[in-house]
Amino acid sequence: MPHVAAAPANPPWPATLWTIGHSTRTSDEFIALLTANRIQLLADVRHFPGSRKYPHFNVEPLQRAVHDAGIDYLPFTELGGRRRVRPDSPNIAWRHPAFRGYADYMETEAFRQGIERLKVIACVKRTAIMCAEAVWWRCHRGLIADVFKLAGTRVLHITGPSAPREHPYTSAAQVIDGQLDYTHPETVPAPDATR
Repeated sequence: MPHVAAAPANPPWPATLWTIGHSTRTSDEFIALLTANRIQLLADVRHFPGSRKYPHFNVEPLQRAVHDAGIDYLPFTELGGRRRVRPDSPNIAWRHPAFRGYADYMETEAFRQGIERLKVIACVKRTAIMCAEAVWWRCHRGLIADVFKLAGTRVLHITGPSAPREHPYTSAAQVIDGQLDYTHPETVPAPDATR
């Protein structure tokens, strides 16, 4: 049998990753949540990083505000939401097309590269991924959190001044043979199910 050199090790996964949604918060409220959780880097996972209604969350003012608080800012538009559902989408456990489209997008090379880049940075700095939606279960941050949780990363959702909540996997997720699976609709709880 020929000798085959071992492949180089993949970058490790971070021990912890945080998530946050800017929602309707003021800039000061948002920065206070980041500093209370000792976040060092804000990874913006909005596909369109801006807000007409809350212009302080547009890239330039947000970048200035976090920089003034000693926090780095990096855009991760390759991890942004608002993805189209494939006509042959297997991810039928997601009823809402926004989540189904994102689950389809998770199978692309662009998504994998974005996750690899986020992994490297989150191993070096306390990192929070950010989008607009206040609660993680209404945002694609939950699907990104599924990926990190599967790898053994502790994912914590910052939702307010109380302690962050640990990620429990999204309602559509199953782990089958060590892989995330969103193809089994029977895993989705009734719409009135609580979190």
